[in-house]
Amino acid sequence: MKAQINGKTLELVEGDITEQDTDAIVNAANSSLILGAGVAGAIRKKGGPSIQAECNRIGQCPVGQAVITGGGNLKARHVIHAVGPRMGEGDEDAKLEGATRSSLELADQNGLESIAFPAISTGIFGFPIERCAEIMLSTTLDYLQGETRLEKVVFCLFGKEAFEVFKKKLEELNPDESSSTLAE
Repeated sequence: MKAQINGKTLELVEGDITEQDTDAIVNAANSSLILGAGVAGAIRKKGGPSIQAECNRIGQCPVGQAVITGGGNLKARHVIHAVGPRMGEGDEDAKLEGATRSSLELADQNGLESIAFPAISTGIFGFPIERCAEIMLSTTLDYLQGETRLEKVVFCLFGKEAFEVFKKKLEELNPDESSSTLAE
């Protein structure tokens, strides 16, 4: 499913983020930047040890922020490690918005044209998928309305259920586009 926003493409796909052929993929990271389970584990496994080595040199990243490393053996040249909130820690919505915006800004600062996001914090961090979709999509739609080098933002969602939640939310947030340019 694709939408055009200010001449840029926002795309929803169901699949494995480590297979995305974008300039960067986003890792749903923890603040210590240890590539453990979930998305991070898949990135570690397919990307190789150089990504963790770069994370170790960086050390840590605050919740709501992001850092960038090389992509190792991945198709993507870079990995942006966005630290989303754990449910119950407080101010979760603002922290997820910050992690999303920080990732988009890092992509711009590094001259990237495409980026792929997972549904940050919805795994072991327990963030509700519906709230995640609302925050990440609205932040991205807002960002794409401004000046950006990004040409394409992909939300690569694991499983049909997550894809359907994001699809429904995109149709709600971007109704003018849904009738004319949203396509499967």
